[in-house]
Amino acid sequence: MYQYPPKERYTTDDLRAIIRILRTPNGCPWDREQTHESIRKNLIEECYEALEAINRADNTLLAEELGDVLLQVYLHAQIAEDEAAFTFEDVADGICKKLILRHPHVFGDMSAATGDEALANWDAVKRKSKGQAPGSAPMLDIPREFPALMRAQKVQTKARMAGMDFPDLSACIAELREEMDELRQAVQSNNPSAVAEKLGDLLFSAVNVARFAELDAEETLTAATEKFINQFIKLEQSLDNLMMQHSQNELNTLWKKIKYA
Repeated sequence: MYQYPPKERYTTDDLRAIIRILRTPNGCPWDREQTHESIRKNLIEECYEALEAINRADNTLLAEELGDVLLQVYLHAQIAEDEAAFTFEDVADGICKKLILRHPHVFGDMSAATGDEALANWDAVKRKSKGQAPGSAPMLDIPREFPALMRAQKVQTKARMAGMDFPDLSACIAELREEMDELRQAVQSNNPSAVAEKLGDLLFSAVNVARFAELDAEETLTAATEKFINQFIKLEQSLDNLMMQHSQNELNTLWKKIKYA
C-alpha cells in the first residue's frame, strides 16, 4: 500500500504523481484497466458538468468540476505515456506552440484591436498551418462527434466565410418554411427515410435562423427544453400529480393555458 505524504495544499505535480501511482501494478485495478476508448465519454460528461457549474454561477462547484476535467486530461496523458505514445510534456508543448503561433497580434507583428479581428487572425493562421484553402476543408476539420446543433452552426459559419450564405434573416425564415412544407409532403408520402431527411433539413434551417439572429442554437434549444420542463411541472402540480387520469384533450387544454399564461 502506498503512503502518499499528506499536505496542506496539493499541486498539479501531486496530481500527476497520484495518477501515475493509480496506474501501477500495485495501484487501482480500475484505473489500470482504462484506455482512451473506455473513458472517452467521461471527458464529455465532466465538461458538461463544468458547464453546469458556470451556468449556475457557482465558483466552488466550478473549481471542483474543472478538477474533474483536469483529471481526465492527466489520465489520458498517463495512458499515452504508459503506451509510449506521447507524454504530458508533449501535450503542454503542443498547446504552447499553438497559442504562440495563432496569436500573431500578441507574439508577432500583426495587430488586432477587437475580438473579431483576433479571431480572424486565429482562423487565418489555422488555415495556413493546416494548408487549408477556404471552402469545404475547414468544414471537414469540424469533428463529427460535436453535438449536432453545434456542428451545424459551425459548418454554416465556415460556409459564410467561404462566401456562401443567405442575404438576411428573412431569407433564412423563408427557407425554414420551405423545409417545413417539404417535411409535410414527406410525412404524407409515408416514406420514413424521406421524413428523416426532410426533418434533418428542417433542423439545419432552424440553426441558420439562430445563427442569423446571433443566437447559439445549442443554448437556445436548452432554454426551450428547460421552459418545457417548468411548464410540465406546473401542469403536473395543477392536477395533483394525477395526469394519467385525464384525457389527452384535457391535458392539451390545460397545457395551452399554462403555456400562454
